[in-house]
Amino acid sequence: MVSAEAARNVVGIIGNVISFGLFLSPLPTFVHILKKKAVEQFSPIPYLATLLNCMLWVFYGLPFVHPNSILVVTINGTGLLLESIYLTIFFLYSPKELRMKVAKILAGELAFMAVVVAVVLTVGHTHDMRSLVVGILCVIFGTCMYASPLSVMKLVIQTKSVKYMPFWLSLAGFLNGVCWTAYALLKFDVFVTIPNGLGAIFGFLQLLLYACYCRCNPEEKVGVEKAEVEMA
Repeated sequence: MVSAEAARNVVGIIGNVISFGLFLSPLPTFVHILKKKAVEQFSPIPYLATLLNCMLWVFYGLPFVHPNSILVVTINGTGLLLESIYLTIFFLYSPKELRMKVAKILAGELAFMAVVVAVVLTVGHTHDMRSLVVGILCVIFGTCMYASPLSVMKLVIQTKSVKYMPFWLSLAGFLNGVCWTAYALLKFDVFVTIPNGLGAIFGFLQLLLYACYCRCNPEEKVGVEKAEVEMA
């Protein structure tokens, strides 16, 4: 019979694969940005939120904070690298005002992370204390990461178009949330369960919204109406 630990490791490996897919899912968006040489109405918030989330989870999974969490460290370290690349591209092709906004948020995230590391290593003298403090922060900012596309969902409802809500990012976010929730429940870890459970819910809502508006294209509708007027 397969032990709970072995099952957890298998689910964790699957979670790493899905998470890697999640981190790669914005590629079509950034290929589009590179071709257009402009970020248009794409939001940097999901990538900034994911970057901070990855930094926190890498710190959480380190042996001197939460031992035996190597799978958490490997995938979030990979995510940290990819999100840095995405934000570099976003920064290069943003207008000056948005570029300054991204730079300020990024500077704030790095300063915040430096404070967290310093406080945890200074005040937390046991693994349990360090895991508690960093785990709570991971819950808060992990939830923010999964909730970050809500602003894009609002835009989808307003414009009745899914142009600025990438399908693959939504699907990968949903699958990632489901898989890591299962991983956390096999050997209960509340800090992994809460943000990923919410991530599964948010991902499902995004997919539902995509299904509702994927066939709507206001620009094409306007073009058809204009052609009909010209023919009349």
